[in-house]
Amino acid sequence: MKGSVKAAGFTILLASLSLCAVSVQARDTTHYFPIKEAFESDTDKGLEGDIKFYFGGQKHPSVAATLNRGIVTNKKTNAANKSDHAACNRAMLSALVQLQKAARNAGGNAVVNIESYYKKNVFRSNDQFECHAGNIMAGVALRGDIVRLKR
Repeated sequence: MKGSVKAAGFTILLASLSLCAVSVQARDTTHYFPIKEAFESDTDKGLEGDIKFYFGGQKHPSVAATLNRGIVTNKKTNAANKSDHAACNRAMLSALVQLQKAARNAGGNAVVNIESYYKKNVFRSNDQFECHAGNIMAGVALRGDIVRLKR
């Protein structure tokens, strides 16, 4: 009898846990935040200013050479204990730092035509970026062209 009571209790416990697991849903909230605020939140000074960034259709100096087209970066950051806005700004900065490194390595001085490219969906804006935030992670994906601008 003791064994069957324990087995019944264990079955009830498993059923309760599985109901809890079903009720927990992964969050994937889409946000559009100002690019300017991400740059202003650069507390680590990871962006050094030697590489210029031009989003969407922003005007830029004439291109002397296109070095790489369609470079994609997809950066995630820990969102635990952060607001979506703070986590998204951090992910955006990480993506920009990655583009900055790629431009330097290619001999470029700018990245132009930058657009959000989350899950290969294009969001093109001169002043906003797309970010997806969940319970524990936030992510930003960007695509752009590395160029050498005329001086």
